Amino acid sequence: MQVEVFVQQLINGLTLGSIYGLIAIGYTMVFGIIGMVNFAHGDVFMLSAFIALIAFLLLTTWLGIASVALALLVVLIVGMAVTGLWSWTIERVAYRPLRGSFRLAPLISAIGMSIFLSNFVQVAQGPRNKAIPPMFSQTITVMHSETFDTVISYKQIIIFLVTGVLLAGFWYLVTKTPLGRAQRACEQDRKMAALLGVDVDKTISLTFVMGAALAAVAGVLYLTYYGVVTFSDGFVPGVKAFTAAVLGGIGSLPGAVLGGILIGLVETMWSAYFSIDYKDVAAFSILAITLIFLPQGLLGKPEVEKV
Repeated sequence: MQVEVFVQQLINGLTLGSIYGLIAIGYTMVFGIIGMVNFAHGDVFMLSAFIALIAFLLLTTWLGIASVALALLVVLIVGMAVTGLWSWTIERVAYRPLRGSFRLAPLISAIGMSIFLSNFVQVAQGPRNKAIPPMFSQTITVMHSETFDTVISYKQIIIFLVTGVLLAGFWYLVTKTPLGRAQRACEQDRKMAALLGVDVDKTISLTFVMGAALAAVAGVLYLTYYGVVTFSDGFVPGVKAFTAAVLGGIGSLPGAVLGGILIGLVETMWSAYFSIDYKDVAAFSILAITLIFLPQGLLGKPEVEKV
């Protein structure tokens, strides 16, 4: 096995895993607080990539902004704001009225919202792939040999930096701020939190907005890295990001990113050294094996039964 090829796949896997990790944080935050799997979160990620695509083309083509970095910064802010508003609306319309209903009702509503978002984007943007011009294509040579050069591109470095900064920022927000304390209180007991003065509805809405903002960042990075997006890009990345959240330990922010990186590495390594046809089988097999021995995930806390 050539070392240069292995290191290249390692870089590619970390890049893909970082994007999965950012999406997974949204899953783990929502499930941690209200115990619901937000199946529409993957399509919110896809929607954010389309918002980024449209905003980028408007800025560069219509408004004539020549600086790609400035355009991406504006796209990122616009994408986070619009996607957060979408997610806030989804929570108010599709989830909050069902909060006191039977357990499967929010789950069914989430699946319905996922289908709605996918079909909405398909009708609005068409079924074909939408592309943007390549950007940040410059690379740095990490290792060199006569047959293969290991390189890391500028956009991969950007993805690593953004993921690290956001993970640190949201970890601080959840563990050190009043909003984070309110979220953790709602996670433990929503009724008791309400009795203690926590605005439960506001806390849950802000959690949805935060998760969507991170999905928007992942959408912008996904579009920057691959340069193309389609309406069906919400399902598979969404399922893998949820798998990453479960693998890392549901409710744990570092666990979500760790799970995403592991899923990305397994998928990339399997594609490189075995068969690309079974890369998804390999990723989900790792999840099944891990949960057999660690039911709470890699960094999750064992569930304590209340009496």
